[in-house]
Amino acid sequence: MFETMSATVLCFGEILLRLSSPNKELLLQSSHFDVHVGGAEANVAVSLSKLGHAAAIASSLPESPLGHACAGELRRHGVATDAIRFCDGRMGLYFLTHGAGHRPADVLYDRAGSAFAVASADAYDWNALLPGCKWLHVSGITPAVSNSAGEAALRAMTAARQRGAKVSFDCNFRARVWGSRAQEAPAVLRRLCEQADLIFGDERDFGFMLGGKAEAAFEAFQHLQFIACTHRARQSADVQQLSGSLRSRRDTYTTRPYSLYGIVDRIGAGDAFAAGVLHGLIGSFDPQKAIDFATAAAVLKHSIPGDFNLASVADIELLLSEQQTDVRR
Repeated sequence: MFETMSATVLCFGEILLRLSSPNKELLLQSSHFDVHVGGAEANVAVSLSKLGHAAAIASSLPESPLGHACAGELRRHGVATDAIRFCDGRMGLYFLTHGAGHRPADVLYDRAGSAFAVASADAYDWNALLPGCKWLHVSGITPAVSNSAGEAALRAMTAARQRGAKVSFDCNFRARVWGSRAQEAPAVLRRLCEQADLIFGDERDFGFMLGGKAEAAFEAFQHLQFIACTHRARQSADVQQLSGSLRSRRDTYTTRPYSLYGIVDRIGAGDAFAAGVLHGLIGSFDPQKAIDFATAAAVLKHSIPGDFNLASVADIELLLSEQQTDVRR
């Protein structure tokens, strides 16, 4: 049983260890890995903490040195971990081969049977976890992990709505995680989107779920107020362009495109974007300022190794000011 806790934003999802090949090598080209803690919801929680918010994560980790090390890494970045339960099961892993030139990045998941995947939907006491929470953030990766994780996500979102908290949902369809259950995904994702005030998704996501364009989401989901997404143009793994858009029921706000050269690590950029949008909405930014801030946060994440965006508000505002210098002294 969890102790009662309070946070501005509570994220619910699986915490993972990432093992990546060094120096953009192929997987197992050399005999060692770079190791980082990550996972979509953990990435959002860390970024929000760096932006000055009280962020927490609810999850299940193995009762092992690996599980406790992951929780410790989140605490090191200011994320509250009281809502993490430690139990039987293995550590969820994923292996990353960085892209280079015209070779795309590749992700190999190894998370079947993880402590999070096998946890019962009854394992989380949302009455204890949600008091004081203003936003709950969940992603579509969670129902892909297991049926019980998806049911827990739905219960969390429903309980948050009942308590007056806002709910954000990142569609994040991952075919490799859904596996043989992929045909169930559209219906499951629609069910979760019905609880959301804010959805992170693009035309492909809404086509997949609804068979139509993003506008259809406002008709399908009664609580929905905003849709946010990034738009990425790829010339190669190292040369890309990124912009963002935020759509309300009445208007659409877009950003200027940013050129990305010499990308260090693009994993987690979408989560940095999500945290940026939440930062703007929590701070009552006007929609244009919110999407500008979020897109700049995602741009900076491409320069930071690992899953977490460690950029501060000052870092992001400097990019927005277009006053960057070669060296800050």
